[in-house]
Amino acid sequence: MVLLLGGFLGYGYWRYSQLRMPTVAGLTPVVSGQPINILVIGSDSRSGLTGQLAAQAGAGQVSGQRSDVDMIWHLDPASGSVQILSIPRDTMISAGVLASQVGTFNRINTAFDAGPSSLVSIIKSNFGIPINHVVEVNFAGFVAATDALGGVWMNFPYPSRDAYSGLSITTPGCQHLDGTQALAVSRSRHFEYEVSGQWLTDGTSDFGRIHRQGAFLRALTSAAKHQVNPLTINSFLGAVPAGVQVDSSMSYLDALDLLWHYKSLDPGAMATQTLPTDGLATNTWGDVLFVQQPAAQQMLASIFGSQLSRPSTPPPNENLETPQPPSVTTTTSQPAAAPSGSGGGASGAPAPITTTQPSFDPSPCPAA
Repeated sequence: MVLLLGGFLGYGYWRYSQLRMPTVAGLTPVVSGQPINILVIGSDSRSGLTGQLAAQAGAGQVSGQRSDVDMIWHLDPASGSVQILSIPRDTMISAGVLASQVGTFNRINTAFDAGPSSLVSIIKSNFGIPINHVVEVNFAGFVAATDALGGVWMNFPYPSRDAYSGLSITTPGCQHLDGTQALAVSRSRHFEYEVSGQWLTDGTSDFGRIHRQGAFLRALTSAAKHQVNPLTINSFLGAVPAGVQVDSSMSYLDALDLLWHYKSLDPGAMATQTLPTDGLATNTWGDVLFVQQPAAQQMLASIFGSQLSRPSTPPPNENLETPQPPSVTTTTSQPAAAPSGSGGGASGAPAPITTTQPSFDPSPCPAA
């Protein structure tokens, strides 16, 4: 038993050491027993894509990298809870020290072109959220990891499509998706669904996409938890380094500790919320989103509680002013998931938050 355990841990360490582990500046050290905030960056880099998938994703037409996905996973080891905060990519931020590169104000997704350290700095300076670790996933890594697990199962209430992302689901019901199809679901910003022969459009753009990304994450977590085939697990571990990297401060033992604490996680209990914002068309940046106060601060307080600090450069409002966020009562209690773009009441303690899954959106299959 000791030899088997030692061999398993040694093999895991060898696989883990194959990950790219860049040094990320500005990370907050983890305090034992305290909640951990992991910034998960979905990069729109097309690096590593080939063939039809490369063409579908626009490789050769889009240069550089932006953060298509900015999620902060708030993990509380004491309660075993997971809360996921998504910051829409078009949310306006104060650039601070990055002003010389992206301007005084800009979309949050522009910060990542200067690397993960810049995005960590922007999140802390604008929202007061400390980041302990960073995980970055690009398109190629997304596809490879999903395929290595044998794909995911998602239920589509209606035939669905998105000409921009390549999504094409011709029949309703529980569908098996490979990595390419799963990427098309998670990238879909122009989602359409067919009801009684008529194609209808989800006009919520990024907000709808965030809903679908949350559903995919639950499906992927379920697929990973149900895997017992050692060959499949080995394939997954071998595929991850293709497009996934973690910051150099997350050691192998840190990763094992997280796996141990969350081995019994119910994917359906993962609370997903979206930072409340208001849309506005501008002459300078086009259609962008401005942080909606006090709803945003109420949500942040409900998730991060006393971890929040005073922002040094708060995000701008629609008048391009940068006031400090309003004072709200902080709490570390876990709220329910929030509908995209909503944020509770107008003042005081964080308001109860409820979730509304759009009837047309895919969801993890019940048996998955």
